[in-house]
Amino acid sequence: MSPRTARAPRPSRPAGTAALLAAVSVASACLGAPALADATPTARSATDPSPALSLLAPTGRHAVGTTSVHLRDDSRPDPWLPTVDSRELMISLWYPTNASSGQPAQYMTPTESELLLREADSPADGPLDVLSTTRTHAIRDAAPAGRAHSLPLVVLSPGFTKPRSTLTGLAEDLASHGYVVVGVDHTYENVATTFPDGRVTTCVACEEPEKTEAFWQKVDRTRAADVSFVLDELTGAQPTWPGAALINPDRIAMAGHSAGGASTATTMVADPRVRAGVDIDGTTSTPIPETGLSRPFMFLGKPATYTPGSGSEAGTWQRDWNRLTGWKRWLLVTGTVHASFTDVGLLAEQLGVDTGADLPGARATEITRRYLRAFLDLHLRGTPQPLLNRPSPAFPEVSSCTPETATCR
Repeated sequence: MSPRTARAPRPSRPAGTAALLAAVSVASACLGAPALADATPTARSATDPSPALSLLAPTGRHAVGTTSVHLRDDSRPDPWLPTVDSRELMISLWYPTNASSGQPAQYMTPTESELLLREADSPADGPLDVLSTTRTHAIRDAAPAGRAHSLPLVVLSPGFTKPRSTLTGLAEDLASHGYVVVGVDHTYENVATTFPDGRVTTCVACEEPEKTEAFWQKVDRTRAADVSFVLDELTGAQPTWPGAALINPDRIAMAGHSAGGASTATTMVADPRVRAGVDIDGTTSTPIPETGLSRPFMFLGKPATYTPGSGSEAGTWQRDWNRLTGWKRWLLVTGTVHASFTDVGLLAEQLGVDTGADLPGARATEITRRYLRAFLDLHLRGTPQPLLNRPSPAFPEVSSCTPETATCR
């Protein structure tokens, strides 16, 4: 069968995501999506309104603008579909703006919502475009604001099969505090990426029959190449985005969730422009070289998986921890599940879904935002962050681990 029409085995999926998708009631049995999808979503009954979903408001002083940009890397074929001779990417940028009003950005398209929801294992009746109506807090295509070369840049990479939009809550908050943030859709690793000409590509990588270590290492390499290309496009001599002059190319960091987090260290090893990195709940498949990585790095995750000494997944962090030779932290958030660190956990809770998390979605979002920003403020702005040095009474759910003694406090 053609890779554009083959039925794809489903990749392993965190429990929180499955719960969210089941809750919004998928209307038919889950089928593997083709590599190029019809951009017309299934119609929704006018008598079946969507639940009111909303991201948490940003906490910074700046209004936030956002825009999407289509990039094409003609220097390499697509790694997942080699018959495509260029690697195409969609990115979203979030940034400070002086605009006081405008059209809020759409969280995702109805088609993207439908294809994401069709990942669910339990079919039922319900609106497939429900996620497209999620309220965001950024103004679409607002003019960027700031002095030239004054703003740090943060790259966000989502989990495997997940669109860049699932990190919108983190991106909006960082932008409100004066960061430029770029979210990257890694084409053909995601259930749905919409391009300006109406094409919607889907998850060719999901068709791999076995998700071996070699497969995940390919994901890491692909994402590292994607991020380096995005940095070329944003900080090169002829940047693709008109607002790129705001970016300080000497202050760049990367953070990712799940596969996006796992690929962060790989990206840093390959590209010295990335000055600091955060792995959010991502098991690492590609080891940091024995020569080590001296730039700042932080692990942030759930105790069930990443308590030191608890198992093979924590062991991947332990292996890389021993090769981190610079500033480093290993933080765990009590009461979280995999989805707690992205918009998925928050939106699931608003839909009345029990993801298995003991920590409320809004609180998990607050903690993730605060600790990520503290890390970035320290390493990209040089602002001291006592929050990262000792337990905080404001965040008793967060513990800092010392893997050498297998203790967390």
